[in-house]
Parts: sequence; C-alpha cells; structure tokens
Amino acid sequence: MSSSIVIAFRKIEDAKKIRAILTGHGFGVTAVCTTAANALAAVSELDSGVLICGYRLPDMRYQDIAQCLPKYFEMLLLASARVLSEAPPDVLSLELPMRTGDLVNTVNMMLTQLDRRRRKDKKKPKPRTWKEQNYISNAKLLLMQRNHLSEDEAYRYIQKCSMDSGNSMVETAQMVLMLMYEEI
Repeated sequence: MSSSIVIAFRKIEDAKKIRAILTGHGFGVTAVCTTAANALAAVSELDSGVLICGYRLPDMRYQDIAQCLPKYFEMLLLASARVLSEAPPDVLSLELPMRTGDLVNTVNMMLTQLDRRRRKDKKKPKPRTWKEQNYISNAKLLLMQRNHLSEDEAYRYIQKCSMDSGNSMVETAQMVLMLMYEEI
C-alpha cells in the first residue's frame, strides 16, 4: 500500500511503543511526533495514511487536528474511556489500555479502506471543462437541427460514434462539427 502512518503523542516514549508494535507487524511508520504542528507537517508531505494520536498534544487537541487533515488521511484516536465517550462518531478510536491485536487490526482496516477509496476516486472520470462541454453541446444542436433528432438521440449518436471509433466524446463532437460545417 502507498499509505503511511504518522504517530503523535505528548510523550515520545508512548509514540515509540506504538511504532515498535506497528513495525513489528510489518507496517511502515513514517514519522513519530510530540506536537500537532510536527504531525501535520509530516502528514502534508504524504499522499495518504493514518495519523495515530492521543487526545491532547501540547499545541492542539485531536478535534482541531482532525479538521486539518488532508482528504486521504484518517485519524485513529487512542484515549481513555472518559475521553472516548465525548469523541464524535466520525473519529475512529481505541480505548487505552489496548490490546496489540486491536491496534494492528484497526490500522490494517483503516489503510485498506483508504487504499480502496483512493482507487475508486482514481477511476472516476474527470469532469469536462467548459470548452469540452461546449463542443458536445454544439454538436448535439447541429445534429438536432440538421437531422431532426431529439437531444437524447443526438447525445446517444455522439456517444455511439465515440465508442465505435475509440475516440473520446469531445473528439467525436469536434469531428461532427467539422464534417457538418464542411458540407456548408
């Protein structure tokens, strides 16, 4: 996985213990920090991953850190039952003291979900620019006027020609426009 793990705790000893557990189970820990500023700086240099932190660091609380995380980063809060009872439901958490298996399984699950989400987002087609959308609209209008097609029929015609030729819809729309204007 291309995801990373950043650990941030008030006491460096606690962070190092968590790192030892995770590296012992095959996870790569990118950074170990004692302040939120350092953790956020480390996170900003990475593509995706998990930030494991305590509820309070010297310069920020977990709620503030969670708001600063980039899109492909998730937070895992490790805290006491009292703190977790007040935590919002969208923050994943584990109660201290915790079992090693719970930590390893939770981090693995989070990284897997992030990886799936990134792959799913990469598969989404990029939105068309105004210029590209304009080519398609103009080609549809021309087909509707010249060939007396409905808007849906014109769109389907461009779509089918695009699929048959292996070109994008924008390229096909440009070809339709060029062919129609050459006939004039």
